[in-house]
Amino acid sequence: MTATDRQGPRARTMIRLLRDALQGREQDYTRGPEGRAVVLLAIPMMLEMSMESLFAIVDIWFVAGLGAGAVAAVGLTEATLTLLYALAVGLSVGVTATVARRVGEGDIAGARRAAGQALWLGLAIAMVVGISGWLFAADILRLMGAPAAVVATGTGFTTVMLGGSASIVFLFLLNGVFRGAGDATIAMRALWLANGINLVLDPCLIFGWGPFPELGVTGAAVATTVGRGTAVAWQLWHLARGRGRLQLRLADLRPEPRILLRLVRVSSGGIAQYLIATSSWIVLMRLVAPFGSAAVAGYTIAIRLIDVFFLPAWGLGNATATLVGQNLGAGQPDRAERSVWHAARFNVVFMGLVALSFLLFAPGYIGLFTDEPGVAAIGVLALRIIACGFGFWAFGLIVVQAFNGSGDTRTPTLVNLFCFWLLQVPLAWWLTGPAGMGPTGVFIAVAFAESVIAVVAVVLFRRGRWRHQRV
Repeated sequence: MTATDRQGPRARTMIRLLRDALQGREQDYTRGPEGRAVVLLAIPMMLEMSMESLFAIVDIWFVAGLGAGAVAAVGLTEATLTLLYALAVGLSVGVTATVARRVGEGDIAGARRAAGQALWLGLAIAMVVGISGWLFAADILRLMGAPAAVVATGTGFTTVMLGGSASIVFLFLLNGVFRGAGDATIAMRALWLANGINLVLDPCLIFGWGPFPELGVTGAAVATTVGRGTAVAWQLWHLARGRGRLQLRLADLRPEPRILLRLVRVSSGGIAQYLIATSSWIVLMRLVAPFGSAAVAGYTIAIRLIDVFFLPAWGLGNATATLVGQNLGAGQPDRAERSVWHAARFNVVFMGLVALSFLLFAPGYIGLFTDEPGVAAIGVLALRIIACGFGFWAFGLIVVQAFNGSGDTRTPTLVNLFCFWLLQVPLAWWLTGPAGMGPTGVFIAVAFAESVIAVVAVVLFRRGRWRHQRV
């Protein structure tokens, strides 16, 4: 058989694999080749997170036409929203780990009850953040160091985004339920729906197209919130109808303190983990803010572009968390570990190609969003410097998510505390201030800290304590 003859069956196998991944056919991820299981879960989860990153890119694309002040308002608001994302993502980490473990054990009823209790936790978080954001939006922007003009421009955007926080919390939380159950395609389609609505409404509400009011930068927040809210309604419909592995019933919503406390324990580690990470990003934005709106806008555009490629990599990490949780539930820790190394290799190749692309074509990427020389210069510099740490970042991301999937959220929390607050933030402060490097110091600190996280996480993972974690 020639090489050409062999390529035919391989191509057909890959097409079948891709089709199965996108169609969401029910699979047992605790059996069969580990590489195949990684791909089946990773494809829809990477596409799901690509859609999450698209929110940020679409908003910036349209808002950039309103000037650097509007972009700065979005950037400062999004920096604040990272705290909400930390709460939502941390909660989804606990939910994914718990649901995946129950599914791996064959306890579908237990998985349903965990999902029901998670909805109560999500509601509590959304109410606190939503009310606070609605009342104190302008104060939050001032606290972030926004000039008076940016506060005037961006208060409406901040009010709507924080006031509509329930759409963010429940979108992450419910997708965590679907991911834990292995229903990755449902999570993917929810983000497709949300982004489709946002893409249509964004220009209509920002610029007042057709019968829509011209809301300026606030219109971007309204479009995003409506899109996410519609997707949440669609997710709840799927859970109620049982279109995936889980069908949520009214009895599953009855408060069960034992399950609720277990979820709080696992999720609190995830929340603390991401709060530590994202709050450090807020400090970094605060360090950039004194250098002017152009510096904030350039940094914001660069971070949004990084998110476009980082979030798909995070999707691969989510797939890893599901595989680890389900295989530990099935009593197969060795298979769980092999899945981690498969996913890590895939991610390093993916992020390595992204890094090369940023190094070569950064001006072209930034030029898609701005033609202001000062903004573009900062954006290009940020892309190229941060990209130098992508190889380590890719590996560390997979290993950290493996800890989370096992239910060990404490270890990544301690790693984040050390690497972000005891390393990244002081280093960024020193480089931007005493060392006189300006915003460049922030970019260097980000690349260095993410590389250290990868090394520390791998060392701790190889010790194997995660294998014995109870959820």
